[in-house]
Order: sequence, then structure tokens, then C-alpha cells
Amino acid sequence: MAASLSHRICSRPLFKAAQSATKRPNFYPAPTTSLLSRRAFATPSTTDQPRLRLGSIAPNFQAKTTHGDIDFHNFIDKSWTILFSHPADFTPVCTTELGAFARMRAEFDRRNVKMIGLSANDLTSHDTWIKDINEISQTNLQFPIIADADRKVAYLYDMLDAQDMTNIDEKGIAFTIRSVFIIDPQKKIRLTMLYPASVGRNTAEVLRVIDSLQTGDKKGVTTPIDWVPGDDVIVPPTVKTEDAREKFGDVRVVKPYLRFTNVGK
Repeated sequence: MAASLSHRICSRPLFKAAQSATKRPNFYPAPTTSLLSRRAFATPSTTDQPRLRLGSIAPNFQAKTTHGDIDFHNFIDKSWTILFSHPADFTPVCTTELGAFARMRAEFDRRNVKMIGLSANDLTSHDTWIKDINEISQTNLQFPIIADADRKVAYLYDMLDAQDMTNIDEKGIAFTIRSVFIIDPQKKIRLTMLYPASVGRNTAEVLRVIDSLQTGDKKGVTTPIDWVPGDDVIVPPTVKTEDAREKFGDVRVVKPYLRFTNVGK
């Protein structure tokens, strides 16, 4: 019961969150056959969705954003890109997340990473919400937020919630979950993270995995558990130890298949 309530609170606007837990808002009807039919009607068949595997090209789309109309592949250009979704505007968890990402803009810029958010509301709502985010987090949010009221991009990237059939809007359209897609300059999906609507993301982890991906690409290494820049990295099994020593210098052999070196920050 508590988990279900938390999920609904995190998926509805802030001004709705104070409503009594014993009173179900009209736009969160009890799950019935009618509701299930509406959900099915609003959700395209899985055959309509591309297979979003790591290494596949990120699907392109055109959309309206707070920075104007975009073509997603043109937006990526030659940069790394983070595409992350939010259930709706004026939701408490999303407000804290966007504020945190906005404050870290300099760190992402230093790594040649663009950020773009997505929320299931129109542009008018987005603009008002951004004012709240800037006020609450004492920041200046400058990356675009996609207006995806019809969930076209959410369906394209499978950013939907299937675990709670009540998590829909007044039109019966499923809210998005908290998805993160990290896309490289070749427009390939390199990493994904999926969070339920009730769980906020970790900005430090998003930054850490970008560091790991970029270090691996530049140095030809892999990274161990909890790695951060400056820690030892792993020599891939495909590289012979003598070749690794010629390339990296010192190599610490723990097992024939587990060898460490250091490539700096």
C-alpha cells in the first residue's frame, strides 16, 4: 500500500500531492477492465518500437522543446548526449533532479556532453515549471526540455511504466518512467538506466559512467567496480600482458584474466 501510494504521489503534480491518501483523484481511477482497455488503446504495440539495444543507433525524432523545434540527431551533432525522461511537470522528484543536473552543467560541458530532458506536458507548462526549478535549486536551467504530451518520443524510446496500471493521465495515456539514455557522438546508445517514478536519479553516477565510457574509448581499457577517474583500470583480456606493458607501462597481474594498470585522470 505504501509503495503504491508513494508511486502515485511522485507521478502527480506538486499541487496534487497534498490530497488525502484515502481519496483517489478522478484522474487515478481504480484499475478496472475499462482502464486496462484505455491503457492498451493508448500504448502502441511493441512491434511498433525499435529494439533499443546497447550499440544501436538512437532513434531520430523531431519535437518541440523549450529551445524551439529540434531534430534529435542534429541536436546531438558531434557531442555525447544525455536524454532523460520525467513523468510530468511540477512533480517533486523531477523538480529536484532537473535542478541538480542544471547545477552540474559545467561538469557535463567539460566532457562535451549535451543534456536534454523530456516531460509529458506542453511547452506552456514547461516554461512555468522551469521558473520553479530555478527558484528552488538556485540555478539557471539552460538545457532544452522536450514537450511530449502525446508520448510519441516516450513510446519511441519505451520510457513507459508497465508495473502500475493506475499511472496514467486524465486521457488514459501512460506516464513516463525515469529513463536515462547516454548516446555517443556516433549516435549510438552506449548506456541506459531505468528508474521507477518514485526513485530519484544519482547525478554523480551519471557523470561517473560517462567518465568510464570516455576513458574506455580513449585508452582501450575497462573499469572495475566503483571506479572513478584516477583509479586503476583493467586491461582487457584481448590484450597480451607484454603488449599492455609496452602500451601502459606498469601492469599489475592479479590473475591471468585480471590485470590492472593506471591511465591517470
